[in-house]
Amino acid sequence: MQHLIEMLFQNAKNYKDRCAFSDSGEKLSFEEVFTRSSSLAATISSKGHVVGVLAESGNSWALAQLAAVLAGKLLVPIPTFFSSDQIASLTRDAGIELMLVTQIQAGRLGVCDIERLIIGNYGATSAQWGVKPGFGQIVYTSGSTGAPKGVRHEGGQIAWSARALAAATNASASDLHLSVLPLPMLLETICAIFVPTLVGARAHFETAFSERLAQGDVHGIGNIFEERRPTTSVLVPHLLRRWTGELSALGRPAPSSLRVVAVGGAAIGEASAQAAVDVGIPVFEGYGLSECCSVVSLNTPAERKSGTVGRALPGLDVTIDGGEIVVDGPSVMSGYLHKGRQTGPWRTGDLGHLDIDGYLTVLGRKDNLIVTSTGRNVSPEWVEGVLAADPRILGSCVLGCGGPFPSALIVPACHGSEWFGSANDEELRASVRTICAALPDYAIPQEIRVLDEASARAQGLFTSNGRIKRDIARSLTTQTQGA
Repeated sequence: MQHLIEMLFQNAKNYKDRCAFSDSGEKLSFEEVFTRSSSLAATISSKGHVVGVLAESGNSWALAQLAAVLAGKLLVPIPTFFSSDQIASLTRDAGIELMLVTQIQAGRLGVCDIERLIIGNYGATSAQWGVKPGFGQIVYTSGSTGAPKGVRHEGGQIAWSARALAAATNASASDLHLSVLPLPMLLETICAIFVPTLVGARAHFETAFSERLAQGDVHGIGNIFEERRPTTSVLVPHLLRRWTGELSALGRPAPSSLRVVAVGGAAIGEASAQAAVDVGIPVFEGYGLSECCSVVSLNTPAERKSGTVGRALPGLDVTIDGGEIVVDGPSVMSGYLHKGRQTGPWRTGDLGHLDIDGYLTVLGRKDNLIVTSTGRNVSPEWVEGVLAADPRILGSCVLGCGGPFPSALIVPACHGSEWFGSANDEELRASVRTICAALPDYAIPQEIRVLDEASARAQGLFTSNGRIKRDIARSLTTQTQGA
């Protein structure tokens, strides 16, 4: 992190009064970012090594992140949508000794016996602060397939990934990054805080939207991009599909200022990516996982191949062993919390293949693979990617049901809810057969269940980044079948 802090200091000198971070509350110049983060770092220096941050996505969150780097702390981001019980459980599991919070979040710690500091109380001072060693981050996985695990990045993985992404996307001081995803997501932290700090760019945090997004509300995404007119942003697939749908319905293109919109977190589907490109969204699909610091491969403005998730970031070695994606290099995690140190290549548990030019295609999770009663192997993500191409579908989950064909749970998008809500079983099967016409017969779902978006979110079907939780989908499908 030494280079990043050197750039933070240089930006404060060279771009003294230029805006570095902004949110709905205030704009912070590069000098203010440096002095405020230095002041906060000095304050927390002697207050324990493991520090939590519970804050809305915005300037305060960014200052807490940079202060943790300066003070050499092990930072634990906590999503604001967590319940008080979840916050207390994570605090105990990670061994958090100090909590950095905003005034809004302070009361949510309840009777938790832990010291807390209000981030906003530490303003700009003349403090000068050198970098202390020891910075790292514990990132909790989404828990879409079981209890969340703490992923430790304590060996420079974040700094390496920030430099690699800055180079891959040609980031520069002229960029304006629009941050709409919650900052506890490591990829957003890297792209909205670390990359802009490295290159002297500006980041704007859409705090209110990020908070609504964590609750599943993605209304008005197009208006935000039109108002801010950024050059870069990061989205998850369901947010990209919603924005594409809004632009298509209005008959207007995405802002011409955009040059890179990175999309990952789940399969996009080639048709969905092309639909976004058709309305002017410069989509670049990527692939990664928390255990490899969020990004393994990425299509870039210089090198893009449709239908793939790009080439591995330079410096990473990606191979396929028995169909499984294996990653080796400087972004591989230090290990899981409470477990031993990770050494050597990381077996991702994802299935994929590399083409002759080194472009990676991800086929889905190895442990999600469906084996039909006729012995056919079906990757559910393969089918879900095809279903995602239909603009009437917000999300789907393909499941094995012990028979010759898979089944599917479909959550309609708002403009598809009327049709899916009124269709009978045969009409549903016919529609799915049409959408999946390019797939082999054995991969096309025959049992189709429909769940409206409000009910899906009430049941906790979606993770914070829009993926469907398979265990809940399976439970809901079983309940429907038994009704």
